[in-house]
Amino acid sequence: MYNNIDSEKECSFMEYEFKSQKELFQRVRPALRSKCSELQRLGYSKIKEFDIWNYLIIKKWKQATGLMLSDIVSDIMNVTGDELNSYLETKVIEEERTQSLNNNLDII
Repeated sequence: MYNNIDSEKECSFMEYEFKSQKELFQRVRPALRSKCSELQRLGYSKIKEFDIWNYLIIKKWKQATGLMLSDIVSDIMNVTGDELNSYLETKVIEEERTQSLNNNLDII
């Protein structure tokens, strides 16, 4: 089956370099859509593509260097609904606190 393939080409990996986070996001968007669909089937109807993306950037990849595209896609596909739900709940609480603080400062 692989007899016609040069073994050097067979073993080489393509390296991707992205000029921006937006470009990378567009590249992995099919994986994000797929994960979103999976989560919706599991009952996590409020979780969106950007929620998954932001969670991974802020929590999982914050200190990461040299991530390969395959690692990024793997992280997208393996993140759980519970992890995302917990992250989003914490984010909402923090936003409510900030809003409340800002409202109280406006009174003073």
